[in-house]
Amino acid sequence: MNHKAIYALYPTVVSVDDTAGAMDANGNAVVIDQEAVDAWVNPMAYSELRRDKYNQLNQDEMRFDDLVNSTTTWQDAIVAIKLEYPK
Repeated sequence: MNHKAIYALYPTVVSVDDTAGAMDANGNAVVIDQEAVDAWVNPMAYSELRRDKYNQLNQDEMRFDDLVNSTTTWQDAIVAIKLEYPK
């Protein structure tokens, strides 16, 4: 089950279990349209992908090296990530 899609599409859902299904605050089952869940696109996916790429960089060292060497390695890396994962 795509938990993010279910929470986004069904605001009354408070818990999702791959076996039991989706439940509301009263413990009642919420009927899920699997086609809608499958079709859902996470509008924030780009930010998660960007964050993962940013975390792979040693940004402090890159900025220091750029300062010492008068280069733009860090800025170039950030621009490349933003181009790869646009908003």
